[in-house]
Amino acid sequence: MRREDLLKLPSMPASGPSYPAGPYRFVDREFLVITYETDPELIRAGLPEPLEPIAQPIVHYEWIKMPDSSGFGSYTESGLVIPARLHGEEVNFVCQMYLDDDPPIAAGREIWGFPKKYAHPKLEIVKDTLTGTLEYAGQLVAMGTMGYKHESMAGNGDITRATLSKTQVNLKMIPGVDGHLEVCQLVAINLTDIVVKGSWIGPGRLHLVPHVNAPVADFPVKRVVGAHHFLADLTLPFGRVVHDYNKEAAAVAPTGLAAE
Repeated sequence: MRREDLLKLPSMPASGPSYPAGPYRFVDREFLVITYETDPELIRAGLPEPLEPIAQPIVHYEWIKMPDSSGFGSYTESGLVIPARLHGEEVNFVCQMYLDDDPPIAAGREIWGFPKKYAHPKLEIVKDTLTGTLEYAGQLVAMGTMGYKHESMAGNGDITRATLSKTQVNLKMIPGVDGHLEVCQLVAINLTDIVVKGSWIGPGRLHLVPHVNAPVADFPVKRVVGAHHFLADLTLPFGRVVHDYNKEAAAVAPTGLAAE
């Protein structure tokens, strides 16, 4: 293959790329977000510097059902998001993500640094209850429940749109062929073209089970703050590097010595 042909490919393998070029549009993306308080020391330990904790030690546990995702198909995702502060800006640090579809796992890790692993999340309506579950290696590791559409959020979706517009930050780590981290960065993303189709709040509960390979329970639930169910269309654009650990290491290396 010619060099110019290789450079046009969106992803590996060259014979059949794992995912097409973006940006990526999501239609009828459905969210269940349960916000809860946990131990502030665990939050500090889970945030990579220079991210800083906010005053309230909260975590968002999310289920996201994506039935129509350009390039990725239909899949469901689940995981932990920690509100934090970066250079004075309030952001969301994406801590853990679990999903059931190979292309968005590959793209999410390779492009934006989303911490994605293969598992079996599910978001469904069971009678009068919006129910999210996450199974990893055949074991239940998370279950969230919310009263179905108890209270419609007032207004025109501005609060939900602001929630979706908030800057997301990922720790992107990709090793080079020598085994060292060739890429070690904080990457920021802002969703665009957001259309809120519905938004509800109501009572919620969250149960997390310890698991060595899906350690969502490492941030134990002290108190559920609230539950939010919403539906939206949106676009996931490409991101930007906001901190580069390798460049930082090179900058502080002693004179005449190469940074490891």
